[in-house]
Amino acid sequence: MSKKTATASKPSRTITEFGTIATVLGKETHFSGILNFKKPLEISGEFQGEIESEGFLLVSEGAKVRANIKAGTVIVGGEITGNVIATQRLEMLPSGKVNGNIKTAKLQIADGVIFEGNCEMILPNKD
Repeated sequence: MSKKTATASKPSRTITEFGTIATVLGKETHFSGILNFKKPLEISGEFQGEIESEGFLLVSEGAKVRANIKAGTVIVGGEITGNVIATQRLEMLPSGKVNGNIKTAKLQIADGVIFEGNCEMILPNKD
């Protein structure tokens, strides 16, 4: 008699230079308020309010964020309306949209990005 073993496939988690993304606000999530976090965070749904962290923030393609953001590293694949301070790095993916001013130490913008606002380059970990 043969035995069959069921293997549950775990959803793949994005790995960043800061480690695996610890928390995901999914596509069906609508959240408003003040968001503080330490471990890498991904927003795939909608968020409105204020975000502050020294960590890593990924705004996924299709996500809508209406907030002023201050974080160490910010990767934008979705839409952000508000000012962004990325003390280490700001990367805008081809699907990214930012309507607001940005301040960052390192900036990477892909072809196809929509950016409406001003950009100020800063020293790392300064605002």
